[in-house]
Amino acid sequence: MEGMQAYGAGKAGGAFDPVTFFQQPHTILRIVSWLFSIVIFGCIANEGYINRPNEVEEYCIFNRNQNACNYGVFMGSMAFLCCMAFLALDVYFPQISSVKDRKKAVLADVGVSAFWSFMWFVGFCFLANQWQVAKHVDNPLREGGDAARAAITFSFFSIFTWAGQSFLAFQRYKLGADSALFSQDYTDPSQDAAGAPYTSFSGGDDLESPGGGGQANSDGAFDGTGGYQRQDY
Repeated sequence: MEGMQAYGAGKAGGAFDPVTFFQQPHTILRIVSWLFSIVIFGCIANEGYINRPNEVEEYCIFNRNQNACNYGVFMGSMAFLCCMAFLALDVYFPQISSVKDRKKAVLADVGVSAFWSFMWFVGFCFLANQWQVAKHVDNPLREGGDAARAAITFSFFSIFTWAGQSFLAFQRYKLGADSALFSQDYTDPSQDAAGAPYTSFSGGDDLESPGGGGQANSDGAFDGTGGYQRQDY
């Protein structure tokens, strides 16, 4: 029973093992995606806004397109929160006893991870394009260039980390309930035995000797009424 699993987790109610948890591939990818989101958010929020020497107002480093910076900051912050939420779900997942609830959680993981992979692909294309068409006159000192390139690079990496999470979640969905312990058709052995028809004991006749010997022995038992019988020698 120890090896039986449902949607990638064992029997509900087991003790939480941190070592096993952090060694799981989808957990590693979530942590990596979480770190990437911090880098993207931090790079754009801290060094993503610059101005010309003769200007006071700061503009987005990506071709002065505020939408590009807003997109990167929003995606980074939301991806950070999403990673935290799914990490918490991963910790709680083995405690879910319902197969249907586990199935819903895994399907949500597949859909959300695929969505974030697509959104990071869009973000990478958007940021890379705006950085490519940015004018040198808008940033003559090339300030924040490393931060901009880092945001673009980690946006690209995030496409694959989130796609990997979606793939692993799909593998867990295909795994499903691989044992009778978690099967929806599973019946408790005690209930199955209780529902079986009662079969009378067929060996009762064996307790009696053939030909009704048991009854004869009972009838022929000494009752003291026969009196004394003389024996001839």
